[in-house]
Amino acid sequence: MKYSICGLLLLSPACFAAEVSIVGVKVECAGSCTFSVTLEHNDEGWHHYADQWDVVTLSGKLLKSRVLHHPHENEQPFTRSLSGVMIPAGESQVKIRARDSKHGYSEQEFVVDLPN
Repeated sequence: MKYSICGLLLLSPACFAAEVSIVGVKVECAGSCTFSVTLEHNDEGWHHYADQWDVVTLSGKLLKSRVLHHPHENEQPFTRSLSGVMIPAGESQVKIRARDSKHGYSEQEFVVDLPN
């Protein structure tokens, strides 16, 4: 009987390009905010790669997106920044969500406390 390494590892994420994961987020605010988001995804080239992340209010309003224009096959995890994000008055937290070109948005959302 033949077994694949992936089968033996019980479908480990390392065996296939699953949804994108948000590994970390840093935020700095002075008027507008700058977000530095670290993503991890087993990019497989142009047909399947992490292609965007968004800053969203807790109620779901999109504030700004960072489009990723190419795969990062040899750079995992990777961090990209987005500046000029205007936060509505009264918001103390936002969510970061990420997507890939095959699965769309990941189920994971990363809630970030905004600096005072």
